[in-house]
Amino acid sequence: MRHLANPWRGKGLDHPDLADIPFPSIDAAAPLALLERCPAAARTPLHDKPDLAETLGLGALWVKDERVRMGLGSFKALGAAYVIACEAEEGTARGRTYVTASAGNHGLSVAAGARVFGAKAKVFIAEQVPQSFARRLEAEGAEVIREGSDYEASMAAAAQAAEAPGHVLLSDSSWPGYFERPHRLMEGYLALMAEVFDQMAEAPTHIMLQAGVGGLAGAAAAIARAHWGDTPRIIVVEPENAPALLASVEAGAAVHAGGPPSCMGRLDCKEPSLIALKGLARDADDFVTITEAEGQSGADLAARSGLESTPSGAAGLSALAAASDRRDALGLGPSSRVLTILSEQADS
Repeated sequence: MRHLANPWRGKGLDHPDLADIPFPSIDAAAPLALLERCPAAARTPLHDKPDLAETLGLGALWVKDERVRMGLGSFKALGAAYVIACEAEEGTARGRTYVTASAGNHGLSVAAGARVFGAKAKVFIAEQVPQSFARRLEAEGAEVIREGSDYEASMAAAAQAAEAPGHVLLSDSSWPGYFERPHRLMEGYLALMAEVFDQMAEAPTHIMLQAGVGGLAGAAAAIARAHWGDTPRIIVVEPENAPALLASVEAGAAVHAGGPPSCMGRLDCKEPSLIALKGLARDADDFVTITEAEGQSGADLAARSGLESTPSGAAGLSALAAASDRRDALGLGPSSRVLTILSEQADS
């Protein structure tokens, strides 16, 4: 495990590339109001796991379980489908083709949203994305196109395809000149944390947030600060092979973090979303990376506790298990009350 204490905490990055980029939304009322009208929407459980807390030497451990979110198997159901639903209310979604790149879960949300609201979905996936995800995307009605050796290559192909008439890009990342849809997409994730606020009787001392481009982490951290203030220590977890946020915070600017493919495929993103980077540079206390072995070990630990997921989905637990020599630096101990997110179901 590698650890970086955030030098920008509380003030954020003052960099020209971020000047026009908005901070993450904290308006949970908007997605909650829309979800109230969705027949498939239901609150996901928050598990109190004293067995895991004892194993990890913690006072308490809660796991927000996103594996059953709206039948799509991950928190991503709250993102792209929310964007399409908002555009359907505005009268602009029907007949459009929403184009994106995905390692699976974001693409499922795009595909499901498009199907429900009379649009089409075209999803570009990289060569290493499992065929099981491709089949799930197709089952939701998406046209699936394999392009490139990694997420960045498939994202470039998606951006080019989105220039066709009637096509629009719906990415879960953001960059200069492209932030309106990803900003709204991240707003959808706030529903997850709004549920947590109702489900927890007290604030956690620590929040573990796994990150790829950083959308979930950025949204969750922003609203956690608005609700709980400085009380929780917010720790962002990334694969050692894709430390896009850690490397960017360390450099003081968005950077490309090269590296080989990671077994944490849904977190294997080499460039950060600028909205997420801007928010997390202000809101997160620490950034850590975990090795491939640590990621798999955490998923195995989760499975033994009845929380079958993937190394991506269980990355927060993985970081807790791997932090034995970083406990003091991260403020972890027998009195710690930790919130983690189990972000996706196990691969089928």
